[in-house]
Amino acid sequence: MSGTAQRSEGRAAARGTAGGNLALATAAFALTFWAWNLVGPLSKTYSEQLSLSPAQTSLLVAVPVLVGSLGRIPVGALTDRLGGRVMFTAVCFISIVPTLLVGLSGGSYPMLLLWGFFLGVAGTSFAVGIPFVNAWHAPARRGFATGVFGAGMGGTALSAFLTPVLVQAWGLLATHLLMCAALAVMGAVMWVFSRNAPDWTPSSEPALPRLRDALRLKATWQMSLLYALAFGGFVAFSTYLPTLLTTAYAFAQTDAGLRTAGFALVAVVARPIGGTLSDRIGAVRVCLASFIGTCVFAVVLAFHPPAEFPAGASFVLIALALGLGTGGVFALVAKVVEPSRVGTVTGLVGAAGGLGGYFPPLVMGGVYQATGAYTIGFVLLAAVALAVALYTSRAFRTAE
Repeated sequence: MSGTAQRSEGRAAARGTAGGNLALATAAFALTFWAWNLVGPLSKTYSEQLSLSPAQTSLLVAVPVLVGSLGRIPVGALTDRLGGRVMFTAVCFISIVPTLLVGLSGGSYPMLLLWGFFLGVAGTSFAVGIPFVNAWHAPARRGFATGVFGAGMGGTALSAFLTPVLVQAWGLLATHLLMCAALAVMGAVMWVFSRNAPDWTPSSEPALPRLRDALRLKATWQMSLLYALAFGGFVAFSTYLPTLLTTAYAFAQTDAGLRTAGFALVAVVARPIGGTLSDRIGAVRVCLASFIGTCVFAVVLAFHPPAEFPAGASFVLIALALGLGTGGVFALVAKVVEPSRVGTVTGLVGAAGGLGGYFPPLVMGGVYQATGAYTIGFVLLAAVALAVALYTSRAFRTAE
């Protein structure tokens, strides 16, 4: 066989392996995100059973987001050192414990808060997957690859749709036991079948200096701001939309879950589109379209329009805008951050994105408790989206 043919065959094999590992990473991401969002879809059940105020309910929904956000910082740094195969396996197995204990704590608000806090570990998987997937793909394909991987955030759609149905059919504990079993299987699958990219080398630098160096990068702070809006908006809607729909529009919990699943599904489909468009027309343009679209439709929702139209259409279009933005931001990360720092920077940027999703449910719950409406919350979202769009247009004028 000629050298050219061997190289061609080798490249084909590498592409196949890259595709297989991308599929495994996406599946693990989806499952851990389902586990991360087990509390939000059941907010109405917990609120009624425990007689919670809107503020207490929003805190319960937001608590898992906190650890899932901040935990991405050390998890991203550990991924640079240990590799995605080890870290995906670890996140799956560690998440089993809080998943089980949340299922056992349905009658106690303090215990739900405690174990919901640790359930956030499942949400750290994002900081594992981005460097793992990046290492498998050439720079020209990383927007597409991270977009496909990011579609695993559809685990929140699965949770919103299926968790209330499963709890209604089998009960709370059985549903959580099923998730524990799924996490155990996925952890075993990742250990046995996934592989780190051939070119990947573990970082030998201590974690704290790497984090300090990453924090000194201007790009880290810029990407954190953009992702706090794009992904934070997605997380906030995915976790709090069931509560919003049951309070503001009087939907049943299962109906609210179905609509939240639809919201998440649109964002999930839009994420790889955002990554692919970023490879073709530029990540900055994609991000600008995302932020401006979010601003426009948040203004529409501030007027509390009728449930199906235009409110339903506006929620769908915000999901589309945020999904495009999540794909665009990490396509931009791949362009402005050197590969050896991607894991650490991803952890920091992912933490910012998660924190962007932590505060809006608290704000929305407080606004609703104080005013009986969500108008102020949507106005704040529109203002933030407009400000970030203006910043993006100035800060990245020469990025592409």
